[in-house]
Amino acid sequence: MNEPASVSPSAGQAVPLYDGFADYDRFVNWERRLAVELPFIERQLVRSGVRRVLDVACGTGKHALALAERGYEVTGADLSAPMIERARRNATIQGRDVRFLVAGFGELAVGSGGDFDALLCLGNSLPHVLTAEALGATLADFAQVLRPGGLLLLQTRNFDAVIARQARWMPLQHHREGAREWLFLRFYDLDGDDVLTFNVVTLERTGEGAWQQRVEATRLRPWQSAELLGAVEEAGFAQVGQYGDVAGSPYEQQHSGNWILVARRV
Repeated sequence: MNEPASVSPSAGQAVPLYDGFADYDRFVNWERRLAVELPFIERQLVRSGVRRVLDVACGTGKHALALAERGYEVTGADLSAPMIERARRNATIQGRDVRFLVAGFGELAVGSGGDFDALLCLGNSLPHVLTAEALGATLADFAQVLRPGGLLLLQTRNFDAVIARQARWMPLQHHREGAREWLFLRFYDLDGDDVLTFNVVTLERTGEGAWQQRVEATRLRPWQSAELLGAVEEAGFAQVGQYGDVAGSPYEQQHSGNWILVARRV
C-alpha cells in the first residue's frame, strides 16, 4: 500500500492553533451557523442520493453530528487529536453514533475505509495546504475515498476578494456563559508571499475582572478560485456549481465572503 502523501503533519503531531483552541465551540455560534448552512448542504446531499458522508477537517464534529441526527452515516476526520477528542465527547453528550478518526489531508484513503457518497471540506480548511504539490495530493486523496460519481463540497474564504481588497480583519466574535465572557478577534498578516498568517486573539474575563488574553496563529495559503478549480479538475472532478456562501448565494468574485464548490468525481 502506498504511503500517504506528505500534505500536512502526520496524525498525532502537534497542530498549530487548533490543538490548543479549547474555546472553539464558544468561538463558533453553532446553533446559528448550522441553521444557515444545513439546508444548503442537505439539498446537495439529497439531490445526489447521498447516505455515507466523510466530513474532513471536521473539528469538534458539529456538522457531522447534525448530519447524523438527520439520518446520514457519517465519519469525521481531523488532523488534530484534541479536536477529535472533543468531537467524541460531543457525540457522547448528544447520544450520536458517529465514527471520528485522527487523519489529515493525504491520509484519508488509508484510514477512513473509503467508498463514501460525499466528502465535505467545510470552514476554511483547505487553505492549510500550502503548496501546489500538496494541494494536488490532497484532492487526489479526496477522490480516492469517494465512489465514482461521489459528491465533493468545498468551502473556503473568498481569497480573490481578500487579496484584492487587502481585507485583514474579520468580524468580532462574542460569547458569554454566566459571569464568564469571551471575545475573539481574527486577522490576517498579509505577508506578501504565497502564504499568510491567520491570527486569533482570545480575550477572557470573569465578571468585571481584568481581561486575560492569548494569541495563537497558523499559516494559510490564500488559494484563489481559478487555482482551486484547475486543481479540482486535474484531480478528476467535474464542477457542478459555485456559490458565494453556504446559504447558496451566487458566487461574486469581488464581493462574496466565501467560495463554495460543488463537484463530482468523474
